[in-house]
Amino acid sequence: METKSFFIILSSVVFSLIMTGASAQLREDFYRSTCPNVESLVRSAVTKKFTQTFVTAPATLRLFFHDCFVRGCDASVLLSSPNNRAEKDHPEDISLAGDGFDTVVKAKEAVDSDPQCRNKVSCADILALATRDVVSLAGGPFYKVELGRRDGRISTIASVQHKLPQPDFNLDQLNRMFSSHGLDQTDMIALSGAHTIGFSHCSRFSKRIYNFSPRNRIDPTLNFNYAMQLRGMCPVRVDPRIAIDMDPTTPRIFDNAYYKNLQQGKGLFTSDQILFTDGRSRDTVVRFASDKEAFNRAFISAITKLGRVGVKTGNQGEIRRDCALVN
Repeated sequence: METKSFFIILSSVVFSLIMTGASAQLREDFYRSTCPNVESLVRSAVTKKFTQTFVTAPATLRLFFHDCFVRGCDASVLLSSPNNRAEKDHPEDISLAGDGFDTVVKAKEAVDSDPQCRNKVSCADILALATRDVVSLAGGPFYKVELGRRDGRISTIASVQHKLPQPDFNLDQLNRMFSSHGLDQTDMIALSGAHTIGFSHCSRFSKRIYNFSPRNRIDPTLNFNYAMQLRGMCPVRVDPRIAIDMDPTTPRIFDNAYYKNLQQGKGLFTSDQILFTDGRSRDTVVRFASDKEAFNRAFISAITKLGRVGVKTGNQGEIRRDCALVN
C-alpha cells in the first residue's frame, strides 16, 4: 500500500514539474515587442462577433475547453482534415458550434491586419484571449491571460476518445479526468460554472427525463417541475438540432446562477447535479451560490491553470498562418 501511495505521489510530482516547465514560458506580456496591440485587436473582433450573436460566448468558451483537454492548449481542435479525421470530426466535437471557430477566424484576421503582428501570434493564444473576452462580454470577470503558446501540428479523431467529461459522469470520474490535467476539485467545480451560459442538445440528457431507471422514469435528483419543462422542450422525437439552455434562469449572463440552480435540482446533466448531491463537493457549490466574487476568483484561477495544460512553447509547434491548416 505504501509503495502504491509513493508512486501516486511521485507521478504527481513529475506531472507538476512537466507542467511547470512548459507553462513557465508563458507570460502576460509575451507579445510586448512583436505585437503590442494583440489584446485590443482580438477584443475588437470578438466584441463585433458577440454583438452579432450571443452564441459566440458559449461556443468560444467550449472550444477552448475542448482544445485544452485534448493534446493540450495548442489549437489542434481548429485543424481541418481532408478525410474528416481531425479532432473536430469526432462525435464529441461535431457539436462544437461554428460560431466559436468563426470567432477565432475573425480575431486572427484582425491580428494579421496589423503588419507588425502578421503571422506572429499563435491561434492557440488568439483562442485563449477570445475566451477571456467572451466571458467578460457575457458579464463574467475580466482576467489577465498568459501568452506564448505555439500551435500544434497534429490533430486526430482518435486523440479525442475518452478525453472529455461525459454528461453522466459522477464526482470520482470528473475528479479523475480533471486531476490528470493538474486541476483539482475546486477548479473542476469552478470550470463547470461555465455552463451558466452553455446549451445542450436534448440527446445529452434525455435519459434523465424519460428512461432513467426501471424504478424511476425521471432522475429523482432532478427537480420534477424542471423535468416537465424539459420534456416540453425535448419531446421524444425531437429535432436533433434543437438546443436547450443549461441555465434556465439567466442563460445569457455569466454569473453564479448555475450553482443556485443546482441547489434546486436544476442541473441539466447528471455531471452538473452530482456536484450538489455528492457531499464531498456540496460545500463548494453552496459557497459559489452565495458568493459571486468567490466563484469569479475560483474561475479565474481555474481557467488560468487550464490555459497551461500541455502547452507548446519555444521551438515546439509553429505559428499557423491559417488556423485550420498546418503551415
